[in-house]
Amino acid sequence: MIIDAHLHVWDRSRARYDWLGPHLPEVDRDVAFDEIGPVLARLGVRGAVLVQSADNAEDTRNMLREAASAPIVLGVVGWVPLEAPDRAREQFAALAAEPRIVGIRNLIHDRPDPDWVLAPAFGEGLAQLAQHGMPFDFVTANPAALSRLDRIAADHPTVTFVLDHLAKPPINGDADAHAAWERALRAVAARPNVVAKVSGLYSAVGAEDSWTQGALDRVVDVAADAFGAERLMYGGDWPMSLRAGGYERVLDGIRSATRGWSAAASEQLWWRTAARTYGLDVLASGDDEG
Repeated sequence: MIIDAHLHVWDRSRARYDWLGPHLPEVDRDVAFDEIGPVLARLGVRGAVLVQSADNAEDTRNMLREAASAPIVLGVVGWVPLEAPDRAREQFAALAAEPRIVGIRNLIHDRPDPDWVLAPAFGEGLAQLAQHGMPFDFVTANPAALSRLDRIAADHPTVTFVLDHLAKPPINGDADAHAAWERALRAVAARPNVVAKVSGLYSAVGAEDSWTQGALDRVVDVAADAFGAERLMYGGDWPMSLRAGGYERVLDGIRSATRGWSAAASEQLWWRTAARTYGLDVLASGDDEG
């Protein structure tokens, strides 16, 4: 049983994606789920979670539209403007009838103010999120934001925070950068309401596909020691993984990095943590917890 807890789709005719452009040639196009669906089936992935790619309601509606025709999609992490509590309340109400909405994410790493998530208004939005019992996906372009996650996780202990991509460890970076990432990651892992996605682990220096198995093994080992398998989940990060050698190479890399894990620990990483964190109906994918 594998649940991929981090996949994307986007349609530029339906929503605005300001971060897309010719500097990302592999993904600067419309991306539909039917492109990755056969690949997932071939590789044994039985469930998936779509994750937002733009801070607008149109992107969320597009994900729900894609999910409606793909039974493998068990959940959608959508967008709510948490920094604007009144608008957030309206958006939560609009999403109340959507059972596939299992979490919320904002593209906080694209905001010009690095302390955006520390603003009181955002805290009010997180309080609303807690009332709805959904986790918040925390995405960052670099490990520097981990100190902010540490603060908001401490201030909002009833919210589950899902750290995307292990905060982008400096794969292929120098020893000092790796040590700084590890210290910050371990500090966040000490917060019991933080879980993390083993996803998006590409080279931070040079071409994204220049990562090596040894470098991947190293960061996965740190994450496993810091969080424990019961707070880690797998994410393929498609289609961004096309920039890192392709979906299958990324999946094989994580499989290799966890080959020595026990069966119980592997189950946590590959599907149980995702199912528990997002409240996924694994029966919808044709499997149960037995």
